[in-house]
Amino acid sequence: MSKYILLSLITYFFGAIPSGVWIGKTIKGIDIRTVGSKNSGATNAYRILGAKCGIATLLMDALKGYLPLFIASKFNISDKYIVVLGLIAIFAHSMSCFLNFKGGKGVATSLGVFLFLAPKAVLVTVIGFLIVVYFTRYVSLSSIIGAIILPIMITLLPAKEGVDKTTLVILSFIIGAFVIFKHRSNITRLLNGTESKITFGKKG
Repeated sequence: MSKYILLSLITYFFGAIPSGVWIGKTIKGIDIRTVGSKNSGATNAYRILGAKCGIATLLMDALKGYLPLFIASKFNISDKYIVVLGLIAIFAHSMSCFLNFKGGKGVATSLGVFLFLAPKAVLVTVIGFLIVVYFTRYVSLSSIIGAIILPIMITLLPAKEGVDKTTLVILSFIIGAFVIFKHRSNITRLLNGTESKITFGKKG
């Protein structure tokens, strides 16, 4: 039992690391929670801090989902619990103890989690995301579409060997709904035509 508690704590605190905030303060002297969309995630980091910092934030946020599950897989624990750890990592990112239990929208960390659990489904989802963001320049819309595609792909495609499929499907629908819920203000702006578009190739 202590092993499960320890892994849960490691997953939470690792997932709660506010990558964008720390990168912004350390490299640029900017708290991204006070500018732009005031979100601590990779999209706002890209807009405010530039491409390099934005991509670094994206990679670190994804790693927060992937690495704890990779570590947990090396222990003799239930495959269902590895899926649960993925849920912990995503919620830790969105409700970080380092940010007064606030955080990002969970897209990049979800990417890392499902990249470990169901890489084939993630590949299809990422392709869908990139197509939408390329033609619309709306990262929020692309994230919402991705949140819809992912549970469908996880239901249809095989999961990683050793991962409990039923638990994974349930997790994917929960996270998909959670990501869409976190984008509710973006949905309002999309409907009103006031949502910001991303510009590719921003320096920094």
